[in-house]
Amino acid sequence: MNIKQSCCTLAIGCLLLITAACANVGRSFPHEAVAQIRIGVTTEAEIKQTFGPPMRTGRENGTRTWTYGSYKYKLVGDPQASDLVVRFDDNGVVDSYSFSTTEPEGDVR
Repeated sequence: MNIKQSCCTLAIGCLLLITAACANVGRSFPHEAVAQIRIGVTTEAEIKQTFGPPMRTGRENGTRTWTYGSYKYKLVGDPQASDLVVRFDDNGVVDSYSFSTTEPEGDVR
């Protein structure tokens, strides 16, 4: 194998390693829409229309919850994570919610 072929093989190997070392979990959701959620007003149907189907559903202390999450892991650089947990009352109306992200405030999209 000559030097050119060796360099090409090495470059392809490095590219595959970097690509394999990155992972996306979950599905991105519109961060700017979180501000539109109104406790006691916004319904399950409106949440689903705005954010799509939840990544996970469950119960927290008897309260129905929907979780949206987006997680990006990289070989180089800091991971990025965003979570939205919406809690509904018995009538399917938002009772409370929490949102967190590792993205700087100005970069929230």
